[in-house]
Amino acid sequence: MSAFTTSDGVPLHVAEAGSGPVTLVLVHGWTMDHTSWDPVVDDLLADDPVDHPVGVRVVRFDLRGHGRSGAAPQGSATIDRLADDLAELVAARTTGPVVLGGHSLGGMTLMALAERHPRLIAERVSGVAFVATTSGGLSRLTLGLPRWVAAPVLYLEKLVNKRIARFRRPALLGRFSGFARPGVRWLVFGRDPVAAHIAATAAQVGRCNPANMVGFRSSLNEHERVHALSAYQGVPAVVMAGELDRLCPVPDSRIIAGRLPDADLLVYPGAGHMLNYERSSEVVAQLSTLVARAAVPTLATA
Repeated sequence: MSAFTTSDGVPLHVAEAGSGPVTLVLVHGWTMDHTSWDPVVDDLLADDPVDHPVGVRVVRFDLRGHGRSGAAPQGSATIDRLADDLAELVAARTTGPVVLGGHSLGGMTLMALAERHPRLIAERVSGVAFVATTSGGLSRLTLGLPRWVAAPVLYLEKLVNKRIARFRRPALLGRFSGFARPGVRWLVFGRDPVAAHIAATAAQVGRCNPANMVGFRSSLNEHERVHALSAYQGVPAVVMAGELDRLCPVPDSRIIAGRLPDADLLVYPGAGHMLNYERSSEVVAQLSTLVARAAVPTLATA
């Protein structure tokens, strides 16, 4: 574990593991932290030369306002700023080809990265995975419910967020993580989730900076970046979706894949939003393929 300080002074908690010719940078979702990728990284770095013939260096970090990273200063709890943080981290902590993987807000951050730093995509990125994410439309979210039911639910969310925003320390939010598990299970998991995965997800929500959590929620509503996907054309890509995802439903993934004609679109029956947990082996398989493709030019010149 190490720390990386952004250009505006926010310390980011960084986790690095493994080694190889390619660096895989994984970006987590809203209210989560880098540990949401644990099942994926544990398998990806398993000592199995048959399943994982190409070594890989994996870099994960907690987004500002999440996990063990510093809080986002006033006005910086935005997807734009997350993209700038990612660009700075890639420039400072990686060399050679990079494969990017983004879950939910992490995938949106990859789109903002393309919008704000297209040269980095062109020069450094050799693969990209969009996992349970969207290019826009969150201001019209229905959570898979009829619109007349979704409207009061989302209004209640706004009222709750106003109270949460008053909390000054993540510990205050963390006290309620146990009570949040039923809601977490309904909102982000599909059929037959593992209890430990629900608990881990709720615990991560409890570690999120309360005011920043609410701030990023507003930025999610403003996220409209389908145009930015053009920067990834020609980059090996995969788009993964859970059939029962309430937050980023399958049509959202189809829109992303439609802008990346060479991308593989994979829809997982029975899965919800947390593919990192629910379909970790399938996510590993897709990331391994991207890493292997990115390593080919490097190994050929070695």
